[in-house]
Amino acid sequence: MNRLPVLVSPYGAYAGLALHVHDLTIRGHHAETLLAADEAEAITGALGDLRTHRISRLGRMYALNALGRHDEALQIAEDLVADQSVLGGPKATDAKILADTARVLIHLGRIDDGLHHVARAMALLDVAPRKGPRYFSAMASLAEAARSADLFELADDAMRRSLESFDTPDELYQAGVELTHAELWLEWALRLEQVGRAEEAAVLISRCEPVLRYWLEAGIDSPLGAALLAVCHAKSGRHPEALILVAELLPQMRAAGQHHESRLLHLAHGLTMRATGEWRAARREFRAGLELAALNSERLLFQHELAATAALEIPGEAAQAMLEALRTHVEALWQLRMDRRTMLRQAYRRVELEAARTTADLAATSDALTGLGNRRMFDRRINTVVVGGSLLLIDVDHFKDINDRYSHGVGDRVLGEIAAVLRSHCRHDEVAIRFGGDEFALFLATGEDEAREVAERIRRVIQARDWNTIMPGLTVTLSMGLAACRPGEPGRDLYDRADAHLYVAKRSGRDRLAAAAA
Repeated sequence: MNRLPVLVSPYGAYAGLALHVHDLTIRGHHAETLLAADEAEAITGALGDLRTHRISRLGRMYALNALGRHDEALQIAEDLVADQSVLGGPKATDAKILADTARVLIHLGRIDDGLHHVARAMALLDVAPRKGPRYFSAMASLAEAARSADLFELADDAMRRSLESFDTPDELYQAGVELTHAELWLEWALRLEQVGRAEEAAVLISRCEPVLRYWLEAGIDSPLGAALLAVCHAKSGRHPEALILVAELLPQMRAAGQHHESRLLHLAHGLTMRATGEWRAARREFRAGLELAALNSERLLFQHELAATAALEIPGEAAQAMLEALRTHVEALWQLRMDRRTMLRQAYRRVELEAARTTADLAATSDALTGLGNRRMFDRRINTVVVGGSLLLIDVDHFKDINDRYSHGVGDRVLGEIAAVLRSHCRHDEVAIRFGGDEFALFLATGEDEAREVAERIRRVIQARDWNTIMPGLTVTLSMGLAACRPGEPGRDLYDRADAHLYVAKRSGRDRLAAAAA
């Protein structure tokens, strides 16, 4: 039997551990997920596989969210967002984490913060490659975040884009996204029914049923898909078929603690009982579903069904007044949904403006030739160095001779090669600068001993480079001056000491590093 795929793309060396965590989550075994996450995170943490560790943490977050432990889920989500600045990663992966965090925030009622994260995820996905598993996974997460905010149109579009992200969709991935899409349609239909838009709801239900039936008949092992199909049957008047699915699945779903599937099955059973006039049984099922509801929207659905059942069972002014009052509340919440669409557009615009300011600031502080920071960036950074950090100044030896002998074009290529080497030796909190001409600086977040090692690696890489590929006979070496920041030392003094050491390196024969005496 095939199983539903994991709607994530693990990227670490021990990805199988994270896959197991997500496989348990996607099938609703949330308590087992937490145990598997404990094991996966212990192993990947010990082995230093930070990417798989992060994906396992995502699985833990999904499980906690499904169990209603939203505060714990939010702590993980915020840690993962903070980790993005450390680990980096493809835009689609970062967008996925933002979307997953948005979903938790929205569940906690922090709508503004959640929509801002949704907007950030959308902006990243606008410029991310639109093919492959990363984009697929990110779009699936965006759809879930949008659905949690009742932004069904955005969720519907994201699910469609998720499926389209594969040139030749794998059957399991296709099954996963289509079943999730069907769940979205069904939830949307139930909400439309509550606000009196029964015809639109019927169209969505008619989309769900064939999709669910197709994949279940194809052998996909999905209790969730079967529970969704039971609700569709109940809504479409296929009551015997709904009851068969309920009888087969409800006891084992309750025993396994799979509350989401159980809740849907109670809904299907209650709708079927009500359609046949068994009011007491219908109320029992709706109350059972209400007890399992984790979100306000889920509770409101069962309250609405209970009120509708009471109005049918005991017609009269009291029951009708209760139903009308509940419908008025539902319609007010539906109007809030429209307000959220406006809020999201405004949040997206703010994200665009922030990105434009960042781009402008980057352009103002970047060297046009090499893409490194420029003198303006240096002036900003020099006074932020603290104890534990170092400044490395670099000059290209005899650079004027290179320009005079080989041309300024060759000189520019040399500077570009050096810039690439400096950039490759920068960690996330370190910055490479080109002052202009052949002068560079590197702000290192290390003390002097480690900074010496970094500087020597850079010098040896440049020395060993086959410069003949640019111009026969060309050689390039570097002179360097290093200074580690002292307690309370002003940036100007740090620069003066590094510059004095650079002067020593030049006077001592060049192609060397000079620093304070070891």
